[in-house]
Amino acid sequence: MGHPIRIRAAVAGVIFAISGVAQAGVPKDLPYPSGSNLTADQIVEQNYFVNHFYGFKNYAIVKKGRTITVLLNKVKGRKPTTNTLERFLNNGYPADDAIKAQDMAIFRSGKLKGTGMLVTDYSDDSKTQSYMIWLPALRKIRRFAQPAHDDAWGGSDFTFGDVVLRKPSNETHELLGKETFNDCLGYMAIAEDEQSRYTKNVPTSGSCTPKGKEVYKVKSTTKFENWWYDYRISYIDAKTFADYRTDYFKGDTQVKVIDRDWVPLGKSDDPRAVGWGYWYGKTLDTEHETWAVIPAGASQVNGDYDDDWWSEKTLRKIKR
Repeated sequence: MGHPIRIRAAVAGVIFAISGVAQAGVPKDLPYPSGSNLTADQIVEQNYFVNHFYGFKNYAIVKKGRTITVLLNKVKGRKPTTNTLERFLNNGYPADDAIKAQDMAIFRSGKLKGTGMLVTDYSDDSKTQSYMIWLPALRKIRRFAQPAHDDAWGGSDFTFGDVVLRKPSNETHELLGKETFNDCLGYMAIAEDEQSRYTKNVPTSGSCTPKGKEVYKVKSTTKFENWWYDYRISYIDAKTFADYRTDYFKGDTQVKVIDRDWVPLGKSDDPRAVGWGYWYGKTLDTEHETWAVIPAGASQVNGDYDDDWWSEKTLRKIKR
């Protein structure tokens, strides 16, 4: 009877790591805009392009020596829990291929150690994603249907909609104007007695890189009825289209914030060639926090991989 519970927990934990997997509706060859008078819909599409790494054939966050991506969850007053992971995203499928993108995450430590998941997104807009997860305790692969948008995962501050499922068409968008972003990003403060081998090298303050950048301020109102939020306010870089902050509101009350630190990736003339330095989320009524930190040097783009890397075979080779 315990297996279904462990399976659901594993799915919930892995899904954030593959939050960039492709979704239908925004083409992978979306051109960089030539003008400055953009609509809210155009800005959101550009932001979607950035968040899904469409500017790259593939994108990976890998372990380099002792350097590895750390995922932390923290209940107020308790020591944060940690998992470490690697992630491999493949956008390099031709336009006429049945597959649009594939994304693989492999957990290397924590309660999810040895767990892997492969998500496949299809070019057919009517076809839902497929989820394939390797469960090391069972030494088996399980397949799952696409989760609901409002499902929370693994005690975190993110829903499946936040990290993988929400499309631009799920909301209506309104441009509130341009302004200067005048804040540093949020982060998880870790006390000395809360440190572990995986937290000692995470930042000790929030990133101030976005401070002073010109941003679009976009209001996105959900089309779902009786939803957990009514609208979001996003602050999107006017040059790179990276979103630095998203504030979520229910009525007039802010209920959550998600901050994203962005760093340049690779050599490219496209300003959108950026990737995550970290994701930080906080639910305001409980003060629960989630933080995914991708260290410098862990991100790689346009690497050489075997044709069958994104497959069951790779999942089955994961070491516990």
